[in-house]
Amino acid sequence: MGQAVGLRSLYCGQVSASEIGNSVTLCGWVQRIRDHGEHLSFIDLRDHTGIVQVTTDRITDIKPEYVIRVSGTVAPRPEGTENENLSTGTIEIRDVEIEVLSQAAPIPFALDDRGDVEEITRLRFRYLDIRREKMQRNLRVRAKVNSAIRRSLEDQGFTEVETPMLWTPTPEGAREFLVPSRLQPGSFYVLPQSPQIAKQLLMVGGFDRYYQIARCMRDEDLRADRQFEFTQLDLEASFITQDEIHEFVSSTMREIVSLTRGIEIGDFPKMTWREAMDSYGVDKPDMRFGSKLFDLTDILGSSGIRAFSAECVKGIKAPISEMPSRSKLDALIAKAKSLGAGGLAYFKVIQEGDNLAFESPLAKFLDEKLTAQIIEKLDLVAGDLALIVADKWEKAVEVLGAIRLELGRNGLNHDDLKFVWIVDFPLFEGLDDNGRPISAHHPFTMPHNDDFGLLDSDPLSTRSQSYDLVLNGWELGSGSIRIHRSEIQSKIFEIIGISEEEAHSRFGFLLEAFKYGAPPHGGFAFGIDRIAAIMAGEENIREVIAFPKTQSGQDPMTNAPKPVSQKILDTVGLRTLPKASKPGSN
Repeated sequence: MGQAVGLRSLYCGQVSASEIGNSVTLCGWVQRIRDHGEHLSFIDLRDHTGIVQVTTDRITDIKPEYVIRVSGTVAPRPEGTENENLSTGTIEIRDVEIEVLSQAAPIPFALDDRGDVEEITRLRFRYLDIRREKMQRNLRVRAKVNSAIRRSLEDQGFTEVETPMLWTPTPEGAREFLVPSRLQPGSFYVLPQSPQIAKQLLMVGGFDRYYQIARCMRDEDLRADRQFEFTQLDLEASFITQDEIHEFVSSTMREIVSLTRGIEIGDFPKMTWREAMDSYGVDKPDMRFGSKLFDLTDILGSSGIRAFSAECVKGIKAPISEMPSRSKLDALIAKAKSLGAGGLAYFKVIQEGDNLAFESPLAKFLDEKLTAQIIEKLDLVAGDLALIVADKWEKAVEVLGAIRLELGRNGLNHDDLKFVWIVDFPLFEGLDDNGRPISAHHPFTMPHNDDFGLLDSDPLSTRSQSYDLVLNGWELGSGSIRIHRSEIQSKIFEIIGISEEEAHSRFGFLLEAFKYGAPPHGGFAFGIDRIAAIMAGEENIREVIAFPKTQSGQDPMTNAPKPVSQKILDTVGLRTLPKASKPGSN
């Protein structure tokens, strides 16, 4: 941080013992005022770098959050009055002249304690909320994330290119925001869900390695990790493989972690989608704790025990530090049933003489051999808890994976960072109402090189060349190798039911571009809001966005969205429908 200039000679947090005896000029907000008699007052002066104590013997009409300019001499605090919690806690500013630059009305909430302030109030007065130390830190962490991205990717040969905000519909599948055209009444632009098509066109244009810190918009229901407006790192490169894209992104993430957390991280492990689902029950596994899912079908599936008579039997050594109460076990069973499972079997491991045994309502159905096999498979010891679900494979892993997360995340060290690449996702995620496969990623994703033969015979078993980067159970982003050959693209369109006419209507400019020599290419995008939240230690991305929307999509500060006049609507050829009458009204 450089020396301050303009109305001040230093920032508040820069004043140190080395300045004792020097004259300084500081500017900032009044954090608090402490009166110690008629001729002695202390003012805590704050800017974005910290707080410094100002001592004055003059009665001044100054109140909290006034903006002031202070000129005075740096002096040591009297012995015994130092504040170890402040970087400036050993000094103060004396012999001061104070100039009020701006007065402040009484503020609606205290800025040094956000715990008791409702979020809606903080968002209504967001300009005050971002004065808080934590919001200042969060937004500066976000700035460091962007800085690390640019530094890393430019070092790796990428060039930043901006793509349009007024665009044409893209294939991501989410609902888009429409922008009416004044010059072409009845026609609309859309705000981009991502620069997907634009970046592929840049590859056709020979740009080789592109990146962008891209603003994107999706009209989706909001939650802790989703906003209408979001920012993503978007990159694309030509003549590369999956492994090279993984390294581009991994290097960038290492730079982000180094700059924001000050720690160095190594290589990121990889696992296939099938491995992730089979071992963790989810395609974004939280790797901060172990407790994998194990297949017990060969042990229990043919045991004749009705509770385990299913296509798949999965078991887990519960990631717990102490045995749950009966009410907690009942709650876990209820959760399993709410997720669609027939039930959840639990077995407490106890010591009986020289042997281990199970304590459970179902223990009587297991002989010593079955008990021993399960204990060995799950690596159980006395005091452990085994959980078992029997169902179809998809349901068994999903339910047990959800239970694993609920139990395992209690007491986690949230400073840990565990990255993992998930690869070989299914190309299709199911069938639509017409029995057509649905693209799991987007229709420009290249099938796995070994699975082209399955496109006709078993499309739902076809793997894709797509991949996700996961951190602590959060999907940071995803990408894929793209289809660049027209015959493969036509085949995918045919499978998912997009006619040639519809394809040219929606993506004609991209398909036409591919006729003129498209290089093999692939890319990736991750949410900057999400990674900034993790680096700042926040659970909600609203805490790293300067002016976010509420969960209902409103901005309490500006009252957006709000109606506009019919005159404005007329200029773009729109009319609003009357509000529906309430039932029973005339």
